[in-house]
Amino acid sequence: MTSVISNEQKAHLISSDSEAIAIAHEIAPKLAKEASQRDQQRQLPVEEIKKFSESGLWGITVPKDYGGAFVSNVTLAEVVKIISEADPSIGQIPQNHLYMVEALRLDGTEEQKRFFFDLVLQGKRFGNAFSEVGTKSVTDVQTRLVRSSSGSGYVLNGRKFYSSGALLADWIPVVAKNEDDQTIVAFVERDAEGLTVIDDWSSFGQRTTASGTTILENVQVPEEYVIPHYLAFERPTTMGAIAQIIQAAVDVGIASAALKDTIDFVRNHTRPWIDSDVERGYEDPLLIYQVGELQIKLHAAEAILSRAGEFIDRAIEDMTEANVAAASIAVAESKALAAEAAIATTNKLFELAGTKSTLNQFNYDRHWRNARTHTLHDPARWKYYAVGNYHLNGVNPPRHPWL
Repeated sequence: MTSVISNEQKAHLISSDSEAIAIAHEIAPKLAKEASQRDQQRQLPVEEIKKFSESGLWGITVPKDYGGAFVSNVTLAEVVKIISEADPSIGQIPQNHLYMVEALRLDGTEEQKRFFFDLVLQGKRFGNAFSEVGTKSVTDVQTRLVRSSSGSGYVLNGRKFYSSGALLADWIPVVAKNEDDQTIVAFVERDAEGLTVIDDWSSFGQRTTASGTTILENVQVPEEYVIPHYLAFERPTTMGAIAQIIQAAVDVGIASAALKDTIDFVRNHTRPWIDSDVERGYEDPLLIYQVGELQIKLHAAEAILSRAGEFIDRAIEDMTEANVAAASIAVAESKALAAEAAIATTNKLFELAGTKSTLNQFNYDRHWRNARTHTLHDPARWKYYAVGNYHLNGVNPPRHPWL
């Protein structure tokens, strides 16, 4: 491994939290411009992702010692929310990239940190090949990394699904079990021999997340491209909380976009109901009431998202069992409310806007489809359970990527 950033810097280097937020606001309208069209045609955002990563926003969590801004998690959540409001598929794509930056920060060797953080700051993108289908549970990983018969490096074999971002990635981190049945992550270059990514994502929502099936057939992996990911959950860390706050931010972004479209449509198209005795739809008192209800719910989701980021930041400063548990619970609260706000807002859009809003020309159903699909990432019901058990019985949440 060698450091290459000095010769190949391509992405803008963001230096502060305020700059990260400003750039997110600057790039968001460009990403939103044809988001509806991309959704309808299932057109992958190739040029948009290139611009997004070149903006430097994919590198904002790289630690300062390695040249990054290491922004707060309050800022990270805000950036993801801003981008997801513009296009939630694009907002979701860097989720696992950012997850792997945190994994490297926690358990990468010094050499791995220098090498991979340099790549991130150049604008290189990590996809993912984490989840599998047909197994007992999400943690039942069948993909295996074994020592090469040559004695040098490893061989990786398996089949993955839900590989968000893999089609547009430079590297694909793969979750596998080693010969000791421990969870590791192997970093594989996108053009590695034996690696195939199939463009077969067919969900009705989050259609353009560049996901698909990833097949690994005797892929050669150098030893220096493997990190012991199991260590992140054998001690108190913010690994799970950071994974989850990004997911919550995507949902809040979806809710925000849907509410803006609701208000715009009602102001410009919706007719008043005949019993309301008003001239315009936006003067209907019952409609006004429900818009107010949705706005309050959205503001609550935004506030609790920011609060969750503050809890993570405190835990990073002092990584104790108590602080990490509190951060995970704060994020679980945010994730639960974000899912509720996203589903409620995207569903209510049609009730408040009226029949005309269902026409294909508006494609407003994409908001509900995206919310319904993305909020299935992990069940919100278990967030409520974890929160209740923590506050009622003093039981800390389990350590895994979903809390």
